[in-house]
Amino acid sequence: SSGINAEYGEMRREWEDCVKEMHARIRRSREYLHTALKTLNVPGSWEHILQQNGMFSFTGLTKAQCELMIEKHHVYLLKSGRISMCGITKENAKYVANAMNDAILNAKEN
Repeated sequence: SSGINAEYGEMRREWEDCVKEMHARIRRSREYLHTALKTLNVPGSWEHILQQNGMFSFTGLTKAQCELMIEKHHVYLLKSGRISMCGITKENAKYVANAMNDAILNAKEN
């Protein structure tokens, strides 16, 4: 019985470490995107990207802007403006921010 409890305790600690690592990774993704948006002077306030929690972020983009990002830039997000932060990396944050900028400046609203 004590062996099972010790094994469970070790698995629990390993799981907690994994959750902390995922949280930190998503937090960094939010910071990468926020920094890229600010650096490129993308119109809008982007503080909400940092203030939100979880795997998804609400961008505030319109349906037409989301469609432009999907069709022209192949940046996939829900047409409600929600985007998965897990797909944002240090390497692609600037690309995503440029796509958002293009969408904001050039999408034709229906």
